[in-house]
Amino acid sequence: MKKFALAMGLSLAVSAAPAFASAGFQFPKTGIAESASLNGKTVSWQTYAKIPYVKRPSCGSCQRLTVYVPEAYLKGGTVNGYTKETAPIFLPNSVGGYMPGDIADPKKPNFDGGESALLAALARGYVVVSPAIRGRTTKNAAGRYVGKAPALIVDYKAAVRYLRAVKNELPAGNTDRIISDGTSAGGALSVLLGSTGNDPRYLPYLKKIGAAKARDDIFAAIVFCPITLLSHADEAYEWVFKDETVYHQGKIPGGMMQPPKAVGNGAAPAARPDNAPTEAAAGLPLSGKQIAASKVLARAFPATLNRFGLKDADGKSLTLKADGTGSFADYIRSLYIASAEGALKSGADISRFKCLTVKDGHVTAIDMKAYAKEVNRLKPVPAFDWFDAGSGENDEFGTVKNTPRHFTAFSSARDPKHHAMAPAKEIALLDPFTSISRKDVTVAPHFRIRHGFEDRDTVLAVPASVALKLAEKGSDVDFAVKWGKGHAGDYDLDSMFDWADGVVKKAAK
Repeated sequence: MKKFALAMGLSLAVSAAPAFASAGFQFPKTGIAESASLNGKTVSWQTYAKIPYVKRPSCGSCQRLTVYVPEAYLKGGTVNGYTKETAPIFLPNSVGGYMPGDIADPKKPNFDGGESALLAALARGYVVVSPAIRGRTTKNAAGRYVGKAPALIVDYKAAVRYLRAVKNELPAGNTDRIISDGTSAGGALSVLLGSTGNDPRYLPYLKKIGAAKARDDIFAAIVFCPITLLSHADEAYEWVFKDETVYHQGKIPGGMMQPPKAVGNGAAPAARPDNAPTEAAAGLPLSGKQIAASKVLARAFPATLNRFGLKDADGKSLTLKADGTGSFADYIRSLYIASAEGALKSGADISRFKCLTVKDGHVTAIDMKAYAKEVNRLKPVPAFDWFDAGSGENDEFGTVKNTPRHFTAFSSARDPKHHAMAPAKEIALLDPFTSISRKDVTVAPHFRIRHGFEDRDTVLAVPASVALKLAEKGSDVDFAVKWGKGHAGDYDLDSMFDWADGVVKKAAK
């Protein structure tokens, strides 16, 4: 892990958050000088704080963003070959668990104690923009919940639109080179921003909050462990974990209930993203109803997967047979094998994973049933759309009165409390598959997607399906399974920004 140290800079000029002019949006003229130390070097920047990015914010402290500009650009200098005109804009979100995402600070480390991606971006010469984004617990002054679906993606789009509206006032930054970043639900948000550029279905929501009339497509999306494809995620989860009858999920952030008879909330085996479910110190047995439901969901996944119409890089169809085997299953195994093989070649000890077969110094196979047992089932059945509508995702699709709703017909039909289904339109607006193939949508040309080898918050089939669909659409997709990681994000920052530099500088040629 790289050394991370702070060195707060002196304030040179402080400006109040600007008001909106009737003719359009404004950007403050002056900022605050700040700095921090990264790997023994001082990184300096100007901070333009808490700027409203919509004209009709949904609540008093909602929908503001902070812009961090490398100091060199204000003095006519360059960083990493970038000028103030060519510098990419790094647009990370801090959303987790579909909770509100706050403005992030480059001086604060990542959730796992590692270096801040924002600080690393500034050191590389990126202009960093951190928006506050509504989440499922956001309330307005009247007590109405104004952050339910699709609020979070509407806000992310509005932030992009604001940057384009004030592009001539920005001290630096190329608004045609915006790169999003997010982890977990924030990863879902990042891939959604990249796959829904200028989608007209969001216009009524953008108009309601007074978003700028500008484009909201982006150049690239960096995505870690996305909790996405929610309508299909329960089936995918059971396709992997159907034989595991003990789960380990503890308390859900945001006021939702714990699983019944939970046995404490022990620390997770590794640092987890903000607002991710905790991991119970001891497992809980699935009920007979849940075990039966697991089998039904697992049997349903092959037909669902086949409807996706996925193809590999050679144009070969990836499908599943009724028993869950097939070319898609082979593809998923190949991703895990490639991850383990890379770790083995780098000298890592992979022997604790008995699910892996090593022959003649190479990883040749993985037993997925054994894999599921070794990494442990984290989530109950269903994993996302709980029968009693008690999950964080049920809350995300809730009403302005904070009544949770279902987003799958399967769980809705089995709800003893008879919670309603969320409107199909709202469910679709959080599903990247509903936009990727639309002709009136501008999909980002570049995606970098990572899933941890030990991730159990969702399963590899979910981001793999998204990556395949994006590649088929024509996007350049860098997709891989990261050895030694579970549900985590903003790791391998050097590699991450090497990739970002590569796609930006290639586009400039």
